[in-house]
Amino acid sequence: MHDDGRYDDPRVSGPEGRPSAADPVSRETDYQGWPGSGDSRGPSTRPPEGDPAVRRDLPGRPTSSVPANVPLSREPHDPTDGPANAPSARPAPARGNAVVPGRYEPQPPVSGVPHQPAPQAAPDVVAGVVVPSDTPPITGYDAEAAGSTYVSRETPTREEDDPPLAMEAMRAVQILNPSGEVTMPRPDRTRVMCVANQKGGVGKTTTTVNLAVALALHGNRVLVVDLDPQGNASTGLNVPHHTGIPDVYDCLIDSVPLEEVAQTVEGIPNLWCVPATIDLAGAEIELVSVVARESRLARAIAAYPGHFDYVFIDCPPSLGLLTVNALVAAQEVLIPIQCEYYALEGLNQLINNINLVRQHLNPRLEVSTILLTMYDRRTRLADAVEQDVRNHFGDKVLQSVIPRNVRVSEAPSYGQSVMTYDPGSRGATSYFEAAQEIAERGVKEPVSRNA
Repeated sequence: MHDDGRYDDPRVSGPEGRPSAADPVSRETDYQGWPGSGDSRGPSTRPPEGDPAVRRDLPGRPTSSVPANVPLSREPHDPTDGPANAPSARPAPARGNAVVPGRYEPQPPVSGVPHQPAPQAAPDVVAGVVVPSDTPPITGYDAEAAGSTYVSRETPTREEDDPPLAMEAMRAVQILNPSGEVTMPRPDRTRVMCVANQKGGVGKTTTTVNLAVALALHGNRVLVVDLDPQGNASTGLNVPHHTGIPDVYDCLIDSVPLEEVAQTVEGIPNLWCVPATIDLAGAEIELVSVVARESRLARAIAAYPGHFDYVFIDCPPSLGLLTVNALVAAQEVLIPIQCEYYALEGLNQLINNINLVRQHLNPRLEVSTILLTMYDRRTRLADAVEQDVRNHFGDKVLQSVIPRNVRVSEAPSYGQSVMTYDPGSRGATSYFEAAQEIAERGVKEPVSRNA
């Protein structure tokens, strides 16, 4: 035994006499007959190895006050094993870091969290909420996070109930109108509308197709006359317009009745289309020598035996004889305006030509509707164009504005309008609102009429 308080026993000491970290020995062992560190009184009375009276406590753990003459048991007493002081038949645990349980002292509860009782048969009450008996108690960090309110794990989250998806589904059902009811007002007379603008790429064909589909889905009988040699309106409605198909060229040049040329649009009730083929490109030259060349289309529409609520004429991006035929046959002009400067620059020339047609050929013609298309809210130019158009035309400008939307551009590649391709998109919703506004402006009869 050295005076520095360490054991020389190699079983509990490491190399060079240093105590092993795996089995530290307390210097404050105070059983009867054990001298303290540096005590030279009397010989060493170190007990033999294996004496049950020896207790080695880990550092920092309080020593239980047990009389010296009472041997300590290294395991809790089991009533089935006989008397407490009887020798136990169980093998003794290893001497490494074994912890000898002493007197149990309950620890104070976590600050702010009441002590959770053991689960009982009857339900517990936590902050006024009945908790089932099999619910594990809330302890530690969970108790601090939960506070005084019990929250069920089955509470639905916002991800499970997504309002934007529900709103989009509601808009889609409203636009498609699967019931087939007349939800948009029907006019008392046929409204022939010419969609014209001599500038290309402003959305004339897209506006014609989507407005026609929106009105047809909600109970109106609609006819679309494709007067553009490119035939884009026929493509958007999925109507065949290849060479050899009877088209509007036959009506203008050969005086073929319009009902023999019109085709029903598949999937859209109450919608018909007069297609245009590449032959229409030569109509500009051939109409020069025809008598009453400006009113050929007007006579063809007037001779149609059926009744239509709306007739939309898709004009080419020019001010030639085809556009003049459309202006003479129409009663109203719908001008789509792209929210850019070039669209405003040519608008003055279009208005002058409309005034010339009104003075000499069609006194009933008027500019009734202005629709702003390809509106980009991120640019100041779009706001400036909108303000200029509204200040100049006043109430003729629709409140509905068509934004830039990729769904509107994708729909023709599938032979559909945006109303049927993606009815919940922003583009479909905007065109639906524009069609509803057009129907309400020209109505003179209640909605209940149904032919």
